[in-house]
Amino acid sequence: MQASDRFNINSQLEHLQAKYVGTGHADMNRFEWAVNIQRDSYASYIGHYPLLAYFSIAENESIGRERYSFMQMCLVFGLNLPRKTDSSIRAEPMVHSGDDSTIMV
Repeated sequence: MQASDRFNINSQLEHLQAKYVGTGHADMNRFEWAVNIQRDSYASYIGHYPLLAYFSIAENESIGRERYSFMQMCLVFGLNLPRKTDSSIRAEPMVHSGDDSTIMV
């Protein structure tokens, strides 16, 4: 493999990663990748009627109800991304004071 081929492959990969969100990037962690896969799968199920019909028959539900539940799952996976925390802020453990029920930090 020549250096020009390697540069061409890397530039194509960077172009795909910029164009399509689900292709990932170097800073993406495992959880973000899994969420993208799950969200894309549910979006595909909603968009392809035969798959939606298959799931509705398998679960003995109406197609509209399955579509609604898949949309809800897309929202759930979109909202459950972990928040990025600042490494300089350290969370201190919560300690009970002992005699009363208040919590001191």
